[in-house]
Amino acid sequence: MDIGAHPHRGFETVTFIFDGELHHKDSRGYDQRISKGGVQWMTAAKGIVHSEGASKEFIRQGGQLEIIQLWIHLPSSMKMNQSKYQGFQKDEIPVVERNGIKLNVISGSFENIEGPVDSLTDISAFTLKHDNKGEISIPFAKEHNVVIYQLDGLSKINGVNTGTSRMLVFEKDGDQIHIEAKEKGKMLILAGIPINEKVVSHGPFVMNTQTEILQAIRDYQMGKMGILIE
Repeated sequence: MDIGAHPHRGFETVTFIFDGELHHKDSRGYDQRISKGGVQWMTAAKGIVHSEGASKEFIRQGGQLEIIQLWIHLPSSMKMNQSKYQGFQKDEIPVVERNGIKLNVISGSFENIEGPVDSLTDISAFTLKHDNKGEISIPFAKEHNVVIYQLDGLSKINGVNTGTSRMLVFEKDGDQIHIEAKEKGKMLILAGIPINEKVVSHGPFVMNTQTEILQAIRDYQMGKMGILIE
């Protein structure tokens, strides 16, 4: 995996590294490798150019690479904010252990434990690991939508059975999620307030109108998003 320099505008890329290592480099000068258990949170906003991929050392040594990257839409009022990057290794992310469950608090909070990511849109992001049976309840604001993706294993979430690669979406569906793990596995949990704005996307740009997309293309071609020297 080696994705060379490319631009983004209008959203955030959030990359969860479940196994292996990922090297991020961008036009604002950020240059970092994040290993298993870490996260890369890049706010593209008004524009940034970056590259990402497994490091040369990791490719030489070999190994498993397992990641999930999400594109998080920014509201129109934040699309032209300054771009930035936040990267955190596994040992920089707080872990809460409850009844056989390990909850990594990446963004947002759980029981007054704050995640290290400073999220523009106050999105809560957790990864959860269960080595066997266990259970945990996670509170969320009633106006939040919650998305849970079970990567592997089997759980019951608010009474609904999951299976490997099963995604559940709860749309303003109460004020907590109860997870009952049935076997070894892991999952990704995200929650946030719906933006409810029109979305127009084209390649690496996510905006609100076609005119904004055309402006993003022009700005990139003119070098306004910076230049990444590999």
